[in-house]
Amino acid sequence: MDETILDAYQPAEMAKRAEASAIRKANRDIITAFFLAVQAGSFIAFGAAFFTHVIHDMELGVGLTKLIGGMSFSLGLILVIIAGADLFTGDTLVVMGCFSGKVKVSKMLKGWLFVFLGNLVGSLAILMLVYFSGHWLTNDGAVGAKALSIANTKVNLTFTQAFTSGMLCNILVCLAIWLCYSARSVTDKILSILFPITAFVAMGFEHSIANMYFIPAGLLLKSNPDIVGQLSGADLSNLTTHGFIVNNLLPVTLGNMIGGAIFVGTIYWILYLRREK
Repeated sequence: MDETILDAYQPAEMAKRAEASAIRKANRDIITAFFLAVQAGSFIAFGAAFFTHVIHDMELGVGLTKLIGGMSFSLGLILVIIAGADLFTGDTLVVMGCFSGKVKVSKMLKGWLFVFLGNLVGSLAILMLVYFSGHWLTNDGAVGAKALSIANTKVNLTFTQAFTSGMLCNILVCLAIWLCYSARSVTDKILSILFPITAFVAMGFEHSIANMYFIPAGLLLKSNPDIVGQLSGADLSNLTTHGFIVNNLLPVTLGNMIGGAIFVGTIYWILYLRREK
């Protein structure tokens, strides 16, 4: 009689599973990759919307508020991993396949581009549904005011802050995905995701795909005088399309790429796959 194996996969086995995943992702047809990416963008947007709603009126102190908010945001990656979707930040681990010579760099970069665009489409689709649902008007517009405040904070980061925060974020995101390669059950995967994602959100690090929801939300809410009035004269001058792309999305995306590809993918390839190469 076969015994059910409950022990987690060991790191060397995890590395092989990560490499196999990289190869599968690199060899997907573009249409499949794009629609999986749309799904992932929408899932992360759901996590961002849930996060905003949960924390908008909390009075527990900054630490506890961010802790609970981070747990709420974890919904996004849980949906990505369990339901099956393709997230740009997680796809930075495809470099492991490149180092092994099993994925061409050109294929990886092409995949990153289509996944990034698909994530954007998915994020904006959920954004528009949230907008038309009137969700931001909940609690006399307090949810919308919180969403506007979050967006404005993000576009006022310096390039260095956004870049390094993006690196730190994706180290934790990719570690969450890396831990999932040890998992043998759905419960294992959820627990693997929960703490790293809660940590990056609670510490205020920057995730490029989440910001595809957060900052466009602020751009929409900026035109609502009732919502803007709740921020007591906040300076919204940087909350523009230029501020979104140049001040935040560009440096955060670069930071996410380096954080995931170098600090997680490259390190674990050196530790567990280099000798096989």
